[in-house]
Amino acid sequence: MQSSILRKYCDAKVPWYTIYPTASQFSAEVGAKAYEKWLSRLPPCEPVSLYFHIPFCRSICWYCGFPTAMTLHDAPILDYLSVLREEIRLVVQQVPKELPVNDVHFGGGTPTLIKPAEFLDLMGHLRLQFAFMRSASIAIEIDPRVFTAEMAEALGAAGVSRASLGVQSFDPIVQNAINRVQTEAQTAAAVRSLRKHGIRRINFDLIYGLPRQTVQSCVRTATLAAAMRPDRLAVFGYAHIPSFKNNQRLIDEAELPDNGTRAEQAVAVTHTLVAAGYRQVGLDHFALPEDELVLVQKAGRLRRNSLGYSADTCRTLIGLGPSAIGRLENGYVQNEATAGSYSRQIRAGRLATFKGCCLTPEDRVRSAIIERLMCDLEADVPAICAAHGFDPVPILDSAERLALLADDGIVDIKDGLIRVRREHRFLIRCVAAAFDAYPYRSPS
Repeated sequence: MQSSILRKYCDAKVPWYTIYPTASQFSAEVGAKAYEKWLSRLPPCEPVSLYFHIPFCRSICWYCGFPTAMTLHDAPILDYLSVLREEIRLVVQQVPKELPVNDVHFGGGTPTLIKPAEFLDLMGHLRLQFAFMRSASIAIEIDPRVFTAEMAEALGAAGVSRASLGVQSFDPIVQNAINRVQTEAQTAAAVRSLRKHGIRRINFDLIYGLPRQTVQSCVRTATLAAAMRPDRLAVFGYAHIPSFKNNQRLIDEAELPDNGTRAEQAVAVTHTLVAAGYRQVGLDHFALPEDELVLVQKAGRLRRNSLGYSADTCRTLIGLGPSAIGRLENGYVQNEATAGSYSRQIRAGRLATFKGCCLTPEDRVRSAIIERLMCDLEADVPAICAAHGFDPVPILDSAERLALLADDGIVDIKDGLIRVRREHRFLIRCVAAAFDAYPYRSPS
């Protein structure tokens, strides 16, 4: 990638566009009352997805940007589970009876800090409250450092079908710089244990752009990860926002790689994983050729949601737990961010929604364009506008940055079809931002 292009675009503070409008546009004007109304209007036979945020870890990784809390004891987790059950009850009161569920994701934090018996009990409770479809996918995020064989057995018994393992880097120098020391043996043992108990769909999360990280260490991590043969890998660029996350202030900014090195790391990881037989999916995911993500991408049905790239086709996502984001036909909602404020709302018998946004018709068409760009690296703007009953001319005319992107050789434009050149796929967010109607910091 040309250094002049890097200098111009890589500093641009553009969103990740997992959702649109982004959470920065959420406001307190959309609260619990609006959410109750939206839940009550869900189509009774249309499957939904559930997301559960489990906000606890045994230690805090310095790079982490998610809302979590450290606990060395089980009492806060048990207390939280009781509150979570109450939130489930409040949601079930609003939705149609026996609402079908086709996709469940437990994120965090470290969801597998829940004890095996308690997790089995929670899953049994969920199956009583909702109508799980026979094909329902159940996924969970795992920290291999605190994962046990007993938990692996419980996950298999509970019907979990996919596990996502946090790896980030196998380089001990990098691990010490981010307060996450995790051996290859710990990761490999978790993979073996999961597969032994029938959980064969496995994801790894890797990160580039971390302190003291080099191109060589990124390649070594990708090589070791590929050798364990996970079905998918997500390769994220580290986002350093110490003003937002206090734990990131513990990272020495002088040890962070510059934009040029970050780009080299991303390209090197891509080459390593593709050479190992993985297909690149969207911006930052890789999957084996037979994986569902690859198949839906080929079919033009790849989706992007608050968890990243997905094959989930549900239009509704119900988020539970502190900071969880929900997506409904009418718009987005988000729960109180801290466990304390979330718990107080739920214990008072109220949904913990504290902000969100209503989707306008223009939001929907822009969201569709951005999603196709992020998923397919191209978007047929006139066709998408026609499907939403919109005139494409004002949408294209408002995307003033497209001309700059085209002049710089990042995109090709013909009759409203926008295509991102493959060598510039790492700048796809800047292309998507051209269709963002809300303010952001653009390249000058």
